[in-house]
Amino acid sequence: MRRVASGGMALAAMAVFTACSAPAAPPAASPATPAAAPQRSAAPAGPAYLVFYADGRQRQAREAVRTAGGTMVGEDARLGYLMASGGDGFVEKVGADGSIVGVSPDRSIGFVTDPAADPTTGPTTETAARRTGSTSSTRTESTSSAAAFPDAESLTGPRAGEPLAGRQWDMRMIGADRAHAKAPGSRKVLVGVIDTGVDGKHPDIAPNFNRELSRNFVTDIPKDKNGDTLDGPCEAAGCKDPVDEDDDGHGTHVASTIASPVNGIGVAGVAPDVQIVNIRAGQDSGYFFLKPSLDALTYAADIGVDVVNMSYYVDPWLFNCKSNKSDTKEQQLEQRAIITGMQRALDYARERGVTLISALGNGSTDLGHPKVDKESPGFPPGEKKVRQVDNACVDVPAESGGVISVSAVGPSGRKAIYSDYGVEQTDIAAPGGDALDGTGAKATRSILAAAPERVLRAAGRIDADGNPKGSDVVKDCTRGTCSYYQYLDGTSMAAPHAAGVAAILVSRFGKPGKGGLELAPATVEELLYKTATRKACPSPREYVYKAYGQTVTQDCEGGQDDNGFFGHGVVNAWNAATVEP
Repeated sequence: MRRVASGGMALAAMAVFTACSAPAAPPAASPATPAAAPQRSAAPAGPAYLVFYADGRQRQAREAVRTAGGTMVGEDARLGYLMASGGDGFVEKVGADGSIVGVSPDRSIGFVTDPAADPTTGPTTETAARRTGSTSSTRTESTSSAAAFPDAESLTGPRAGEPLAGRQWDMRMIGADRAHAKAPGSRKVLVGVIDTGVDGKHPDIAPNFNRELSRNFVTDIPKDKNGDTLDGPCEAAGCKDPVDEDDDGHGTHVASTIASPVNGIGVAGVAPDVQIVNIRAGQDSGYFFLKPSLDALTYAADIGVDVVNMSYYVDPWLFNCKSNKSDTKEQQLEQRAIITGMQRALDYARERGVTLISALGNGSTDLGHPKVDKESPGFPPGEKKVRQVDNACVDVPAESGGVISVSAVGPSGRKAIYSDYGVEQTDIAAPGGDALDGTGAKATRSILAAAPERVLRAAGRIDADGNPKGSDVVKDCTRGTCSYYQYLDGTSMAAPHAAGVAAILVSRFGKPGKGGLELAPATVEELLYKTATRKACPSPREYVYKAYGQTVTQDCEGGQDDNGFFGHGVVNAWNAATVEP
């Protein structure tokens, strides 16, 4: 995920391909009228904070801000928070007031340097991988052997024309290759990708990319407070990237899995006829802060998005604990703000018809019995500490209410070694890839989806002429203009399979509304579980594996209909395309 769910032990593989054609024009759409947006009255004079107040305590909260020496900057009554600036001691002072339930720094407020004067490069592969939980590794094996994949010509149905469809074991596993002919999804269905951005110009995304509705709620932060590279130099005026760019690649991969079209180029997504809306909340470096996440969810709700995919967790805490003894009062208030604020935003979206899909996480952790958090606080860099945690601490949004959380399986169907799990936390499973699912490590056991060319160049995986610099990159130009694809592992890759199936269900059973189709999230959830392929815990239930010099034991709890590894089962696009209401 991450950032989706914390960086895992799995060896995520990347291989890149190229298929060629010119992008089609994006579909037009008429945005719905948003509800009242946050009101901002002035620029902050000092550090900025989101101050969350208890229901009905807005007036008291304003007074608490003044009493604590803070200055009101704005507010969002929809989610019950004030935006304020304050000096030393402000957080603890305002947090001591009975009307306040949480206080978080507005970490999306960064400082901007002159891109022309900043020679530093963007985030390293390691940094981006840690935040997304979908790492890439150089391979010595070849991934282009014809014997490893069926030829496109040997496939049947509409996917037969997709040059790389033979490499999509994940689509065959969930029956998406057959479902496309029967239920490819409706153009009236909008899927919001809350992520690092989407390369809307990618030839295998452009036909389904809704540029008009897409938004970027993130300002790039070139350097952190210590002067070290964070997002890298700004590419756009004001450090605000266009809505059709993705400088990380994570969001583009997610979007491609959901809805790459059947167009004779590259791959096809789970629901190849639905529209993708980029609702960016992640930094180039892969960090996802609270305020952009809140803005993304409320925006998705206000414009009538049907499904959102959230393959990340909200920084800087992997596990958010309201009263962990090892945390300072200020840190406790921040975690309370994340728990409260995100739940309010998720509720706001769900009440307005948005089905919420989240990656579960990549820490190989039983989320029902967590013990140690070594990843928090993950920002600013260098401030992590080891602290004891328990089930009262939650991963947000994966463990938030109303969210469908997705674990990952490899090509053999086993739970991916990196995937988090938990009998209370795992709602459903989907292909996420597992390079170690078999003898040795193979990139082709991971998930193949679109990748931005500029990201691959920045990572040094292709040369100046666009040719691979290692066997993890494969170039496959079949037409005039080349597009690139990559293999990645992670619950970040599993969640969009579930989002795509949810989009099929909305397309089939949704009723007209808000200029598109509407289907209650509770109904989508029920149908998603109903159509899933039931999968019992392994026998024996104790799952032991060795990787990277470690031996890890994971215990699967629950029955065939609902268990900690697979939840209600593995998503099934074919069943979703054929199930009767």
